[in-house]
Amino acid sequence: MIGGSEKDIVKLVMERSKIQKLNPVQEKALKLGLLEGENLVIAAPTASGKTLVAEIAMLNAFKKGKKAVYLVPLRALASEKYQEFLEKYESLGIKIALSMGDLDSNDPWLAKFDFIIATSEKFDSLLRHGIKWLDQIGVLVIDEIHLLNDLERGPTLEIIITKLRHLIKPQIIALSATIKNYKEIAEWLDAKPMFSNYRPVKLYKGVCSERKIYYHPKKETLEIGNEFSPDIEIAMDTIKRKKQAIIFVSTRNSTEALSANLSKIVSKLISDEERKELKKISEGVKKAVEKPTLQCEKLSGHVLNGVAFHHAGLTNEQRKLIEDGFKNGMIKFIVATPTLAWGVNLPAYRVVIRDLKRFSLGYGSEYIPVLEIHQMMGRAGRPKYDSEGEAILLARNDEEAEYVYETYIIGEPEEIKSKLGVEPALRMHTLALIAGGFAYTKKELFDFFKKTFYPHQYGEINHLENKLEKIVEMLKNFGFVKGEMKHQDQESPFRKASEMGKNDEKLEATVIGKRVAELYIDPLTANFLIRHITNVDDEIHPFALLQLISRTIEMQPNLSLKRDDIKKINELLVEYENILLEKPPNPWDMEYDDYLRSLKTAWFFYEWIEEKGEDYLHEKFGVAPGELFVRISNAEWLLYCMQELALLMGKKNLLSHIRKTLLRVRYGIREELLPLIRLKGIGRVRARMLYNANIRSLEDLRKVPLEALSRVTGPNIAKDIKEQLNEIGDDQKILESFD
Repeated sequence: MIGGSEKDIVKLVMERSKIQKLNPVQEKALKLGLLEGENLVIAAPTASGKTLVAEIAMLNAFKKGKKAVYLVPLRALASEKYQEFLEKYESLGIKIALSMGDLDSNDPWLAKFDFIIATSEKFDSLLRHGIKWLDQIGVLVIDEIHLLNDLERGPTLEIIITKLRHLIKPQIIALSATIKNYKEIAEWLDAKPMFSNYRPVKLYKGVCSERKIYYHPKKETLEIGNEFSPDIEIAMDTIKRKKQAIIFVSTRNSTEALSANLSKIVSKLISDEERKELKKISEGVKKAVEKPTLQCEKLSGHVLNGVAFHHAGLTNEQRKLIEDGFKNGMIKFIVATPTLAWGVNLPAYRVVIRDLKRFSLGYGSEYIPVLEIHQMMGRAGRPKYDSEGEAILLARNDEEAEYVYETYIIGEPEEIKSKLGVEPALRMHTLALIAGGFAYTKKELFDFFKKTFYPHQYGEINHLENKLEKIVEMLKNFGFVKGEMKHQDQESPFRKASEMGKNDEKLEATVIGKRVAELYIDPLTANFLIRHITNVDDEIHPFALLQLISRTIEMQPNLSLKRDDIKKINELLVEYENILLEKPPNPWDMEYDDYLRSLKTAWFFYEWIEEKGEDYLHEKFGVAPGELFVRISNAEWLLYCMQELALLMGKKNLLSHIRKTLLRVRYGIREELLPLIRLKGIGRVRARMLYNANIRSLEDLRKVPLEALSRVTGPNIAKDIKEQLNEIGDDQKILESFD
């Protein structure tokens, strides 16, 4: 435990953060009652010291014997915060945990920890699984509260906050970059609103038009050269100043193209010492996948020249190598898609936003929202390194420059709007609320939603209640919820007099409904899977399972169809028509094209489990290694959910088929390699090498001499395999032993 006064807590946080004095944001938070348990909504620029405010509240909770939960939107950010808190506070005896990933576990080990950093989805899953330490939470920190505005993440965050306020009323510290309606969010949270424009590094926002950069606040206009495009000219000016920059563009292809052009120029300006360090990073990029792809080779080459591209097609390890290389000054430029702005803390002297528009399905090319542009601009200026930073937006001409200046430079960001009214989110959370005991009647369900941000913002709940009525009926039709009318003579004696005499409907989740809520999938998906495996009792072909999961909401968007695909898709239809669990709709039906896209996605997964290489998959389907990992994770999860549903339905004959397909998807292998892949250090490539060397089972591995095995796998791996074999049973039990 931490002793001493509240002042000692502040002093301790300052010491651990290596600062001599609190900045204006931190001082204001203390004056508003941070240490007295007041809820705060803090709207302040990037790098203004908001996290330190949260840390003071977290240590204050620890001092009182309470836990602190720190919610973040992205895994990368969760990992970064975990490492940061570990370095600062573990030596004080504070136990710090990182919880993300598995959505079907209550992670009982977390009960022993004091600071818990988690993604919103993971924490929502923990709540669904009934964590025992809920009442021990003293403070909830919400990093990036403006993500209430996000269609995918916003509803989950809103539900988590409402649940915790309903159950335990922890202190809430909500952090955000500058947002327009922070006072409205504070009202909802019974919090004190706090705004600050303090920034430790002065930010100059610039607009580049006709080869000139005009700044706000005003400073000398910068003229750039005419030899190259403006983005490259600005990059050249940046490196001449011995500075670094992040350049944001709209698409993956653009990141790679600009990175290639920049690397040719920057390579001439790299010192021999820097080249040695860059070579290590470059080699790490190639080793990040078992067999380097063309994209890996390309990225590795760029990194060797001090430049990198950064997008969702990279693996987590590659992204980390690039980010660390940029932080230590070796990589001079990162060309990134806008997702980097929402991720880890990666400041640069300059941020260049080249593409101000992006393509949106159904809307065409649209200007990026102000809030997102501000998020990107916020990366400019490195505390401890720079006294100022520059964020430069590129305009095509003076007319666009005027719009850019008015909208992005001096304009306000959009208001944060609740996205809880979207039906997929309502379906999932309605079932979870009933299954978790938050709502035993329809009235209690409506009452819960009255506490969310949605009615606070829109001033009514009738529209939401109508949707909820339909969703409850849908859940009953699916068999996930049971409903029973509750009459006056059944009224609880604890119900308020004003509510007596009203008929209400009791709601209860069925066994399968509770399991669907725990599995964290859309009830529509669960019902879809159940309907299509209900009448199947014998073997299921892997392609049929892959097509089925490709039709779910969680797997969207499916791979897009190209003209050259149609012939192959038709061949697949002919080949697999008799074994597909979901029969194709009529070609004139609206959903026919969606069905064809699911076939292409299933084809992609089937090629993966038939051991096609990552280069082939990238070239054939446009799926880069990073995206491959995401799609595999989604497919594996959906197959796991299908397995759990089949188990509840008593479909034991299907379990082994689903399980084998799941494992093949996880490792990208044919069925014959399943016994070998269980061993640590053996991936799809080594497993195939062993198989081709006639080493095809655990028994074969036990019999083969170490020297012979070394010739196939290398001596270190061979030795490790032999050590593992003493701990692993027979081939027949191999499938049961997988994690």
